[in-house]
Amino acid sequence: MDYSICPKFESAMGILGQRWTGLIIYQLLEGPKRFCHLESSIGVSGRVLSERLKTLEKEGLVKREVYPETPVRIEYILTEKGCAMEPFMAELQKWAENWLAPPQRV
Repeated sequence: MDYSICPKFESAMGILGQRWTGLIIYQLLEGPKRFCHLESSIGVSGRVLSERLKTLEKEGLVKREVYPETPVRIEYILTEKGCAMEPFMAELQKWAENWLAPPQRV
């Protein structure tokens, strides 16, 4: 097997390698989420979450849905491209369950 680094693989790792990005995608696999839900469930700061969501939107993985209600409701949802990551995320979850120890709580 050839293990030279493919430019597309390198790009994918660049996106997923950013802290919190994988957890955001994992949360959105369940369905649309509001910003405040993502922020509290992941435990990421609002500033960082906003940056990551903008990056994921730019990459075409996440779509920002604005509902014209009072107050305005905004939800984030995975695009078809983002949903295509589900098998990868499921395999990563299986790998983690089999090979990683639970994190130590302080």
